[in-house]
Amino acid sequence: MSDDATAGILQRPYLLATAGACALVFLAAFESMAVTTIMPLVSRELDGAGLYALAFAGPLATGVIGMVVAGNWADRRGPAAPLYASVALFAAGLLIAGTAVSMPMLVAGRLVQGLGGGAMTVALYVVIARVYPARLHAQVFAAFSAAWVIPSMIGPFAAGVVAQLSSWHWVFLGVVGLVVPALAMILPAMRGMRSARGPGEASEAAVAPWAIGRMGWAALAALAVLGLNLSGQVPGVAWVIAAVALAVAMLAVRPLVPRGTLRAHRGLPSVILMRGFASAAFFGAEVYVPYLLTDRYSFTPAFAGLALTGSALAWAGASAVQGRPGSRLGSPLAVRIGSALVLGAIAVLLVTTVSGWPAGVAIAGWLFAGAGMGLMYPRLSVMTLALSTPEDQGFNSSAMSIADSLGGALSLAVTGLVFSAMTTAAASFAASFSGVFALTAGIAVIGLLIAPRIAGRPSSGAESVRGAEARRASEADDVRA
Repeated sequence: MSDDATAGILQRPYLLATAGACALVFLAAFESMAVTTIMPLVSRELDGAGLYALAFAGPLATGVIGMVVAGNWADRRGPAAPLYASVALFAAGLLIAGTAVSMPMLVAGRLVQGLGGGAMTVALYVVIARVYPARLHAQVFAAFSAAWVIPSMIGPFAAGVVAQLSSWHWVFLGVVGLVVPALAMILPAMRGMRSARGPGEASEAAVAPWAIGRMGWAALAALAVLGLNLSGQVPGVAWVIAAVALAVAMLAVRPLVPRGTLRAHRGLPSVILMRGFASAAFFGAEVYVPYLLTDRYSFTPAFAGLALTGSALAWAGASAVQGRPGSRLGSPLAVRIGSALVLGAIAVLLVTTVSGWPAGVAIAGWLFAGAGMGLMYPRLSVMTLALSTPEDQGFNSSAMSIADSLGGALSLAVTGLVFSAMTTAAASFAASFSGVFALTAGIAVIGLLIAPRIAGRPSSGAESVRGAEARRASEADDVRA
């Protein structure tokens, strides 16, 4: 697409592409937030408490596969084909989940939806790189951020209202009809992009190797997460299977992240690891907040969703605030404060559950968790790029996304095991919620201990060098494969 030196992202020739891309991001974000609100209701109706955590962890796990495959596919053939395929998978997952008559069927739909959603995110990023000039990239990504924030504000409450007035099925099915128009708005830009590619670019893409090795490790990590979630269905040896699955997941993730990440080496490895622990602590607890409010305090789905809305607003507010002080609030300090806020918020949930405090205490406490994540997430992204060289920016950015997804997925898998085990043994759900919040508080404590180690060396340091070496070794393995 030709660049008009004066055109913005909301002007021709970029207006339709901007609207379509933001609409797809909006719909993915809406589903992510909405499902958290309605899942307690879905779980009760489909008698699926044993698969509750898998409904959240599964899409995160399959999303990792989608990210790796779409990225490699886009490098080989451009982003058009992976974008079409990912949108089709996303819509298919919504249809399966929206027509589910059992919890296993709903989880299957969520797995397909996650695969498509992960791939769609990566494909859209490549579309932005190909369609928009570099001067507009910051504006587009700012628009993407807004497309995530708005569903965070309205998604939980809107999903609760839909579930109450109609059926939870329409939270999934209602989105399907909006996906196709969103994609259609991007098509003119895609055609212009393809026609603008020269023969040299096409031939280079054609000989690029498939990253079979990375895809294999990503698939193994996803399978380990799924096995970890399903281990609770095997009485007697559930925790043995869980331990093996967790070990396999750790083995599989090693080639996908910079060397030293799992040992919390100072600098970039600890930044990547911190992203995983932040995701694990926050999302491992968050999916049980609506469950707690509906089960213990008899909240309707709509009002239970307002707790997530408040947290999302706090996240957005803290994200905006953290960018203003500049050097007055250094990234290491922002991450320490953020991790402390998340730990404090989960501790409030734990004490509220154990002591029977009013629901308002838990809701107010969870605002601080959102604020903590708003402080941490942007700074961890900034530090990842700052500690990278131009040769390994892609590898390290991918590693950060993978740590984010797998951290949340593994945490949800383990909390699901704890919740199910304690529900079976306890007279009420109170002990089960306490177990979940105690576990995620422990994860948050580890994150707080890792936080000081993110202050590391400059981009020419050993971590980036090792990251580049790991990426090159992985590529060499793929070529041999």
